[in-house]
Amino acid sequence: MSVMEAFPGLTGAFIVYTTAALYLAGAAWRPAVYAGLLAQTSYMVMRGLELGRLPLVGVHDTMGFLSLSTIAFGLGTLQAMSNEGADKRDTAMLMRKLTLMACIFTAISATQAPKTGYLPPVLNTYWFELHVAMSFFSYALFGIAALLGVLFILRGKPSYERLEYKTAFIGYGLFSVSMILGGVWAHLAWGTYWLWTPKELWTSLLWLYYSLYLHARLYPSMSGRPAAIMGVAGYGVVLFTYLGVGLLMKSSHSF
Repeated sequence: MSVMEAFPGLTGAFIVYTTAALYLAGAAWRPAVYAGLLAQTSYMVMRGLELGRLPLVGVHDTMGFLSLSTIAFGLGTLQAMSNEGADKRDTAMLMRKLTLMACIFTAISATQAPKTGYLPPVLNTYWFELHVAMSFFSYALFGIAALLGVLFILRGKPSYERLEYKTAFIGYGLFSVSMILGGVWAHLAWGTYWLWTPKELWTSLLWLYYSLYLHARLYPSMSGRPAAIMGVAGYGVVLFTYLGVGLLMKSSHSF
């Protein structure tokens, strides 16, 4: 009996849609965010137990994992803002943006059929799982950084731009680790660290973009608003690297 069958009437689709609704409600009532995070984490655990692996294959699972990571890291960011004495109206605004983003990701996840069954040999390795997990942790942090950049542009408080930079820097570090893990996975799967696929090329462009952003901010002419705009625009590169390449281009990373 699968885990899903052990909960009659409580289907995966119901849990996912409920999670999206809780995140939407969380824009006005924070306990709903925690409830949504608990529901989504429970669903991911149930999926993992049913599959016997981390559920990180396909749009359904990766969108859900991105949503979960965004909320988890976002709550930590909100706490960091509060510790720095941020205005409650600003933390409330960031919360609304975070929950809306997570709600959209979760809703997209709900529209996609979950991948089931055995994985092909090239994916059946913990190197692949670590690579994907680190990638989506970094995607979540880049998204939060972009929201902080928008908040800085609207409010003009330097502390928000500094927090945007710190968040993007942590995401950059995790993304760098994911690229190393991806190289190890590729070598084990295909005997080479690099295949020149569209996904690998766009991943490199994404890494170079954030390298440019993190260094450009150090120049006085780029600090403040120009750097914040770069951080916001970077999330567009993230989303295209994740969804655009995976859905539109033939690659070893195609969904």
